[in-house]
Amino acid sequence: MPDYKDLLRNFSIIAHIDHGKSTLADRILEKNGLYDSSKGETQVLDSMEVEKEHGITVKAQTVCVPYKSKDGRLITLNMIDTPGHVDFSYEVSRSLAACEGVLLLIDASQGIQAQTLSHFFVALEHDLAILPVINKVDLPTAHIEMVKEQIEKDLGLDPEDAILISAKSGLGIDELLEAIVAKIPPPKGDDKEKFQALVYDSYYDIYRGVVVKIRVMQGTIKAHDTIRFLRSGKDTEVEEVGNYKMRLVPKADLSAGEVGYLIAGIKSVSEFGVGDTITNTNDPCAHALAGYKEPKAYVFAGLFPTDGEDFEPFTEALHKLKLNDASLSFMKWNSAALGMGYKCGFLGLLHLEIIQERLEKEFDLNIISTVPSVEYRITMTSGEVFTIENATEFPDITRISRVEEPYVKANIIMPSEYMGQVMQLVQERRGIQTNLIYIDSGRIEIFVELPLAEIIYDFYDKLKSFTKGYASFDYEFLEFRDSEVVKMDILVGGKPVDALSQMVHKEGIERRARGVVKKLRDLIPKHMFQIPIQASIGMKIIARETISALRKDVTAKCYGGDITRKRKLLEKQKEGKKRMKMVGNVNIPQEAFVEILKRSDDE
Repeated sequence: MPDYKDLLRNFSIIAHIDHGKSTLADRILEKNGLYDSSKGETQVLDSMEVEKEHGITVKAQTVCVPYKSKDGRLITLNMIDTPGHVDFSYEVSRSLAACEGVLLLIDASQGIQAQTLSHFFVALEHDLAILPVINKVDLPTAHIEMVKEQIEKDLGLDPEDAILISAKSGLGIDELLEAIVAKIPPPKGDDKEKFQALVYDSYYDIYRGVVVKIRVMQGTIKAHDTIRFLRSGKDTEVEEVGNYKMRLVPKADLSAGEVGYLIAGIKSVSEFGVGDTITNTNDPCAHALAGYKEPKAYVFAGLFPTDGEDFEPFTEALHKLKLNDASLSFMKWNSAALGMGYKCGFLGLLHLEIIQERLEKEFDLNIISTVPSVEYRITMTSGEVFTIENATEFPDITRISRVEEPYVKANIIMPSEYMGQVMQLVQERRGIQTNLIYIDSGRIEIFVELPLAEIIYDFYDKLKSFTKGYASFDYEFLEFRDSEVVKMDILVGGKPVDALSQMVHKEGIERRARGVVKKLRDLIPKHMFQIPIQASIGMKIIARETISALRKDVTAKCYGGDITRKRKLLEKQKEGKKRMKMVGNVNIPQEAFVEILKRSDDE
């Protein structure tokens, strides 16, 4: 009788963004009866509203697919569809820890891109079987032979192993399923050993509590077993175990090599963490699994509920999101302008945008974000060294010895015809080119070093615009470097608004300041008194705009008569406006905080 593990295959689909991962997942599900395309729904594993709106995968999704192979065996395929955007690379690395192999999907018209290479190297680090798959082969723009050459030259894989498919039409899916069974090895592990499982993901269910996604490494787990999370030391009784087949499907047990879920009445995020090891309380395993490297936040911003009464629901929502997104970090923060909120760390600006949208759509909250910033390292004249993530923490400039900002090492793959425009963009963002490689006759790869603060806003959008969507971009942290960074305060009505303060490099700071105050002038509605909007560095004002007062015509009822009567009324109005200005508060609309993040062409 064959070992049950010979009938298991655990694999992820990895690729550059927009190369067709979620569409391929649809076809695999459809071929095996878990999805009906005639209903018109596509990318069914992208279950979140924000994923469907943006057309991207944000969250890795697992599904258990029963597949009957050509030799008559019933194989269980545990498939994980992963994100492609650079901001969600952490999702990919966590998913690969639950697998023995990957499908490396490559667009036949675009070839190997930056994130293709990045995910490929992560799969190599995990020592996984890599099966190259060329997608969109039925497009008129497909260059199959060129992509095969790239697979051999750039990846060092055998191009003859590549499976040719069209995820949209279903071409080649049968051959791909057979290749998965043949090329990806079955999992290892002994179901007779002491129970040991890795937590690779989790999410919160309103009715069941926390659903923990696990990969069983050794032993067996079943309902009513008492388990222990080794990191927290928390013991709890298992209520249910099973697999996800487009819905939670309970089963008697999960054994070594299987990917599934468990429910154990867990309500709090503090009881365990992603990367934790689970074992049996009564017969524990000898050691914890390696787990995951903690994700490093690159972008920081304050998030605040627009209504102060929503602070408690907002806190609860963040903890529930943390269960589903281990890369999110947050701590309480009190802003003079916005009240109580949280200073949050994100993997990138898209990550920030997605989290804010999820809070608004999934939890029905209205959220304001402060201006995003990166982490700066400050050395004081006293010798003290510390890091700050927000402009409000910036110390008195007279006490600062040096300021360092984070630099990243980036690689950009693009058609060679766009090199001039891209290099101009890199130079505008204070970047330095370190290397250039001609991949083939039509494509180049340039390596650059860039300040992280210059790419978190709209660098990726500008890059795509300049190259008509053909460039791909990937980066990793390099080091902190000395920089002439200063704090720019924004004063509205003479009062600094801490939520609008930002860290800015001295190069081009006047242009940046003028752009910010102009935007605020257009966004803040007129009040009954004049409002000056100023940008300052320390005590020095570097830009100013003025919002004129709403003027009520107090002389409208004066029909003729002495001019001094009209003057008296105007003087009285002037005095009233002075008093109003002394005690009046300026209402800054929510969209002002959002628009301030975007660079205009004159900045």
